[in-house]
Amino acid sequence: MKVHRWLWIASPLFLGCTADASDSSNYQTVADVQQLMLTVVEPAAEAYWDAVGWIIDEDGEHEIAPANAEEWELVRNAAFVIAESGNLLMMGSRALDQTGWIGMSQAMVEVGRTAIEAAEARDEAAVFDAGAEVYYVCTACHAAYALGTLRPSDTRTN
Repeated sequence: MKVHRWLWIASPLFLGCTADASDSSNYQTVADVQQLMLTVVEPAAEAYWDAVGWIIDEDGEHEIAPANAEEWELVRNAAFVIAESGNLLMMGSRALDQTGWIGMSQAMVEVGRTAIEAAEARDEAAVFDAGAEVYYVCTACHAAYALGTLRPSDTRTN
């Protein structure tokens, strides 16, 4: 009998703890768009862009690429942040409009998925190419919503 009484008491508590995850009123934004760009999106994009490349100087060509599993994981993590940032940009007051902004935010999610796949494959050329796609999505959005801003932390154009 004790078990049955416990169920009668506990059941309403458990039911009260379940929330509809799709209900946007459950979310509380902490950062505005500019703060999100400065503290989340830009650091992740910079980490992804800096992961693979080539430097040609007077000493020759120098390849930049992740050297081990831990470094590849950092590249993959940055790609996940890029992808999920697109979702964050569509939340609540961050969604500046329901047309262009949403489309560009969804493009960030999609290019982030491509970046994740490239990092998971440990394909240097694919990471480089995905980085270019990330750049195109970012600059297209900035051209529409942050004209004159190369990057949020770039004070040369502000």
